[in-house]
Amino acid sequence: MTLSEAVRQLEEFSGDPRHGLPEELFLLVSRITPLVNVDLLIQDDAHRTLLTWRSDECYGEGWHIPGGIIRYKEPARERVREVARQELGASVECEPAPLAVMETMAPEQERNRGHFISLLYRCRLTSPPDARLQSAADPPEPGTWRWHDRPPGNLMKVHNMYKPFF
Repeated sequence: MTLSEAVRQLEEFSGDPRHGLPEELFLLVSRITPLVNVDLLIQDDAHRTLLTWRSDECYGEGWHIPGGIIRYKEPARERVREVARQELGASVECEPAPLAVMETMAPEQERNRGHFISLLYRCRLTSPPDARLQSAADPPEPGTWRWHDRPPGNLMKVHNMYKPFF
């Protein structure tokens, strides 16, 4: 099989990339190119930061700034809105340009998801987060959220770059 044939076959398996990629293809892409993602800095009037709990195969467990990988031909601001809907059950408005652009290379990630270009957007809630997803337990359940007045000790290591924004 030639490389061109292999690429055509991968395209057949991928479906419409605007809806995301099959996991194995996504991981392949993450091994050969940086991923571009949005992260949502959501703070209330008391300057608390809204974080969600994630249990991640590559990066472990911990609190993190809500975020997600931008899909093919998807405007970054649309991904911001979709992340808010999916992770918080909420609506947000964001500033027109990112507050920060960060580059992360995770040396411990030898293969998958080891290089990111992260666009940090300052966001404002236009609807409250889904109360059913609010974290009341310790340890938190994956996919739950909580307000934090400072960076928690169990902030995911990859998000330590955001501590100055708390």
